[in-house]
This record gives sequence, structure tokens and C-alpha cells, in this order.
Amino acid sequence: MSEKVSVRLAIPGIAVGWVVAEGCVVAESSEGLAAELRSVTSRAVADRESAPSVARKAAARDMLRHASYKPTGRGKPASEYLLNAAAEEHFPSINNIVDINNLVSVECLLPISLVDIDLAGSRSFLIRRGREGEEYVFNQSGQVLSLKDLLLAARMPADEPCATPIKDCQATKTHSGTRNVLALIYAPAALASAARQAADRMAALMSTHAGATATSGVVRAEENA
Repeated sequence: MSEKVSVRLAIPGIAVGWVVAEGCVVAESSEGLAAELRSVTSRAVADRESAPSVARKAAARDMLRHASYKPTGRGKPASEYLLNAAAEEHFPSINNIVDINNLVSVECLLPISLVDIDLAGSRSFLIRRGREGEEYVFNQSGQVLSLKDLLLAARMPADEPCATPIKDCQATKTHSGTRNVLALIYAPAALASAARQAADRMAALMSTHAGATATSGVVRAEENA
């Protein structure tokens, strides 16, 4: 784990790949990155009905299924939304940071959160389930996401939710002036190696296409570090 950023897990059965990308330069995606994004999404769409892809999507949904939370409708993992958008040729291209996030998420079929570390005002984060009454605004229109029983990341020590595998908190989203980013790749514990591979891939892309100094790894519940 990076010396400067800590991610801990408070629940069993989960692994989280992490990327700390410092000194990012947010810009329009280069043609090289855009071409790679097109290639990855094309392959993912072509393979979306294959047994491995179907199994990975089911595993991501099962990871979110807890108590009252059901990963259906708009509550599905963000990775599944992105894959569907790609299939419908409505895949968003935002900037290099977000495009890297989307590329890796579609490639590994796991949901990923992006947190602006400076806006979060913390370098310590806890992965837990949402509690009764917890919610946050997730877009500029002021729409609210209920967090009860949902897998989430909270900034510590305030223990305030700032990200989920569905939609991230508007208050800590990356923007044109973002410099330091934490990416969280959520996975069932059985897919810890896939989360680690995705984190390493994302760190390399952040370094190449966003000028970042990037480190990566994975944390499991038993490590708690």
C-alpha cells in the first residue's frame, strides 16, 4: 500500500484493487488512448455473451447483493452500465482520467471508483456497507443515492461515504483541475488477482496517458491494511 494513502476493509468476502495516481494532468484523451479505448470496448462487446463474461458480471452483482440491497435496474455495478453503453454505441468519452477508468472497468468487468484525494480531504479510506439513512448526491443535478446496505468507501476519520461501485459522490469526483486520484477496483475475494491485475493496468495507463506517478496493489479483508 502507498505510504501516503491507506485503504482498509471492514467486511469479509471482498478484495479491492487500489491505484494512487499523483501529479495527474487532466486533459482530452490522446489518439493513442482513444484508439485503445475503442479496441477494448469492441472486444468486450463481442465477448459479452461468452461464459467468462457472463460469470464475471454475475460475480460483480453477487458482490453487491447484501441484506436489502439488490443490484438490479439502476443499482447494477457501474462496469455493467459501461458495457451496455458500449454495446449501444453510447460509450462516453470524458477526459484521459475518466477514459482510463472506463477502459479498465470494461476490460476487467469490475466496477471502479475514482476519488479526488484532495477534495476528499483524507488519505485514509474504509470499505464497508452503508448504514440506515446514509446517502449522498451523485451528480450536478442533485440526485441522491441511498447507501443503505450498499458496498461503499468512506473517507476517514470522519467516516463519510464518498464512493460506491454504482455511482461516486459528487463532492469528491475528479474534475479538470484534479491532481491526485485514488481508484478503487471492487471485486469478490475470489477475484483478488483480477483486481490486482486491473490495478496494475490502470497504474500503467495513468503514468503513460496522464503523466502521473502511480502505485498499485490489492487489499483483502484479512490484510486490513
